[in-house]
Amino acid sequence: MNLFVARYALRAKRAADFVIAQVLFAALRTIRLLPADVGLSFADRTARLLGPRTSRHRLAVDNLQLAYPEKDAAWVEQVARDNWGQMGRLAAEFVFLDDLFDFDPENPEAGRIEVEGAEIFAELRKRKGPFIFFTGHLGCFELLPIAAAAFDLEFTALFRQPNNRYIAKEVQAARRTSGGHMVPSKAGAAWSLAGILQRSGSVGMLVDQKFRKGEPTTFFGRECRTNPLLPKLARQFDCEIYPARSIRLPGGRYRLELQPRLELPRAESGEIDVTATCQLLNDVVEGWVREHPEQWMWFHDRWKSGRARRKPTQPKPA
Repeated sequence: MNLFVARYALRAKRAADFVIAQVLFAALRTIRLLPADVGLSFADRTARLLGPRTSRHRLAVDNLQLAYPEKDAAWVEQVARDNWGQMGRLAAEFVFLDDLFDFDPENPEAGRIEVEGAEIFAELRKRKGPFIFFTGHLGCFELLPIAAAAFDLEFTALFRQPNNRYIAKEVQAARRTSGGHMVPSKAGAAWSLAGILQRSGSVGMLVDQKFRKGEPTTFFGRECRTNPLLPKLARQFDCEIYPARSIRLPGGRYRLELQPRLELPRAESGEIDVTATCQLLNDVVEGWVREHPEQWMWFHDRWKSGRARRKPTQPKPA
């Protein structure tokens, strides 16, 4: 490509990203002026209106059809539209996190947040790690590190930055809790997490995104690649692994679940089997998604179905 054209394309993309970011920030500032329940409901309705008009809606429908081949088109379309409402809520929840998280360990029934597995948090607080928590892009997963901090458990979470550099900068600046912080998924992140685990700390990871050079696994019975970082860290530091998830409930309520320690598969040598563990993580997340399919990010290209749709493969000659 001509150098001038490449530079022009890069500048055009940055300009578009800047405009998109400013529109998003303005919308979130406006939502922030509303009461939390009103703002969340408005974001839900707006996303249901606009989301199906984007190309990502087609990808969400394709992914749902791949995951649920037994379901009819009406069910798939409804779940895809419900998913946009959930994603709208996720964006609005970002500005209301301080208002939403009202869980009090001393009075657990009082607020909109309920925590299942609070006794595990309490037990882990009494002893040193290293511990690794993992979750998926379900419900308001942003609440999980805040919940750990509420139990005085120091917690550092790995997250994938948005592709938009302006949004990514804002997100990274805002993602802080009193008990820990967030590490963007980029070069050097593994070293940061390793240092925390070496000091007997706690880290959290999202494990349900595609990873081009990952381990060969399946998700909903379809081939995909999975990031091997978690099992490799667990093997190196002999970490305990705990599944955690967030579920949106009716009436603007939330349930956070910290589940019992996960026993990882091991090879004949006794070491943690990296590939088998990646598959186990996928199986756990798939089980969660099947319970609440509308709450997972279906417009994420987990199986590269979008690429396959854009570039149809030609049959190989005999």
